[in-house]
Amino acid sequence: MPPGSHDELIAHLVRSTPLSAGEAARVVAEVLGYFAEPVEQFVRRRHGELQGRGLTNDRIFERLGAELATRRVAPPVLSARQLRRIVYG
Repeated sequence: MPPGSHDELIAHLVRSTPLSAGEAARVVAEVLGYFAEPVEQFVRRRHGELQGRGLTNDRIFERLGAELATRRVAPPVLSARQLRRIVYG
């Protein structure tokens, strides 16, 4: 994160939580990184996480579609086939 960016948010976190300035800066950077994650990377990562929990692909792709629709900047609606193509090529 460039110096000086998001200073107000970091200061707010320091005032309103037990976080130090360094910890608050790391939290802000982590949240920004999460929301900057490209759709393809998000789909692959979540597919692996959900597969690790024992979900079937049908359930995974249904859930991924729902999760993508609720993201802060939602991508176009992707079909199960499009999601499979992202995961498996």
